Amino acid sequence: MQLNSVKWCSYGNYHGMSNSYEVIIIGGSYAGLSAGMTLGRALRRTLIIDGGEPCNRYAPASHNFITHDGEAPGTIADAARRQVLAYATVALVRDRAVELSGEDGKFSVTTTAGERYGAKKLLFATGLHDGLPDIPGMQECWGKSVVHCPYCHGYEIREQPTGILMNGEHTVNMVQLIRNWTSDLTLFTNGPAAFDPADLEACEVRIVQEPVRELLHEGGQLTGVALASGTQEAITALYLHPELRQKCPLPEEAGCELTEHGMLHVDEFDMTSVTGIYAAGDCTTRMRTVSFATGAGTRAGAMINHALVMEHFGVKHVGG
Repeated sequence: MQLNSVKWCSYGNYHGMSNSYEVIIIGGSYAGLSAGMTLGRALRRTLIIDGGEPCNRYAPASHNFITHDGEAPGTIADAARRQVLAYATVALVRDRAVELSGEDGKFSVTTTAGERYGAKKLLFATGLHDGLPDIPGMQECWGKSVVHCPYCHGYEIREQPTGILMNGEHTVNMVQLIRNWTSDLTLFTNGPAAFDPADLEACEVRIVQEPVRELLHEGGQLTGVALASGTQEAITALYLHPELRQKCPLPEEAGCELTEHGMLHVDEFDMTSVTGIYAAGDCTTRMRTVSFATGAGTRAGAMINHALVMEHFGVKHVGG
């Protein structure tokens, strides 16, 4: 593939190359920003392309992240962005990547604004899309009183009247887990249970198999669940595992393999199955926390820098 309009960076040389970079990071939330900082500190000319819609933008507070416990996600991200962009070799573009072409060493990324950028390496830190059930009130409560992770939210809603909306595989394990945070627990299967209810006897959980009609709430704060029969169950919090899928289609379009759970497959160097394309953060794991994402981004940034160093000295890594 010919990329005549793109100038390629050489090792340590950044002058006069405004549209080409050593690394392009697609996704500028916690994993992307952490990778950007690592690469900036490694003197790598790096571009972060971010559309400004982090996965946890609906949550009023972030928890279980030391030094930032209880802070608003936007506050954490704003501070991170300022710190990352203080490194002279790191730039940020507020846009979306919509087209990808090229190969290792010669990638080209085009954005919705029609801008075209070149890079030797790519990192996807694009997160996941939360496929919420089509239940009235669900979107309004998501991230506030309908949550996915007890380690992120369980302490704040401990011992409250709590529900779990789940059925089928892993339901028993989920109930056993949430039982640690509250003894007032109701399982909503939204239809006939696809497991043996006897397996939950030790948990002392109520099982409601009626279809859920609506989530009752006040400004996103749950007050109850309305069932198809017209009855209501009073709860103030609800756990839900949304249907997860990749937020950005570009990795799959480029040939990056997915795991059986729909995550981007990466090797021990955080490289996908396509040489030169890396991934980090929520798009690679079902363990979705800010602390995991930041750690993953730091590691991916280091792996990319290591690859660039080795290639400068003639050593080519092939991952996947």
